[in-house]
Amino acid sequence: MENHASTASRADGARTLSQPRPPEVVELAQALIHTRQTILPRRLGDPGPDATQIQLILGAAASAPDHHELLPWRFVIVPAEARGRLADAFAAALVQRDAGATPTQTEQAREKAFRAPLLLLAVVRLRDGDAEIEPPERIVSAGCALQNMLLMAHALGFGAALTSGKALASNALRRLFALGDDEQALCFLSVGSVIKGRPPRVRPQPRQYVTTLPVA
Repeated sequence: MENHASTASRADGARTLSQPRPPEVVELAQALIHTRQTILPRRLGDPGPDATQIQLILGAAASAPDHHELLPWRFVIVPAEARGRLADAFAAALVQRDAGATPTQTEQAREKAFRAPLLLLAVVRLRDGDAEIEPPERIVSAGCALQNMLLMAHALGFGAALTSGKALASNALRRLFALGDDEQALCFLSVGSVIKGRPPRVRPQPRQYVTTLPVA
């Protein structure tokens, strides 16, 4: 039999969630969402988030939508001491794609591993025992987790960016991060202090990306 106290608690929570938020909360949410910018890793430097701030950023991911509560994504932190291993993987990925890559190009590939104080790889599990949740839904869930993390980093005063590239599909990177057969590397998340900002871009308006389904 269900506990009456827990039922009442859930009902109280539902009522609270259904109530309008105070105007200042709405304004803060709008400010965070609309002032967030992508700051590329080469424009990020020290200081990066401290241990407490990192936990806040990581914890924000947990509120992403997750149908069936599969937790179909994970994040791998790349600490400073492991950046050399990532640099080797980037160089190997370049050679795998282009055997004629020059030493300069290889060094440029390696250098990307050392940008930004906080670096994580986002990994999504596309398939498992729950066949009802298709890969696109899992990727959307991971994207929501990433957006939550970006917004938390922004709220804490840091710049951040999502970056991808052909190296994500390389054998070297898959081996380095021990990706399973049903896992896919989505992108890197970089976080740090903004060394050089950028002017805000003009955002698209809802009329540019919203239509209404005709009644008939």
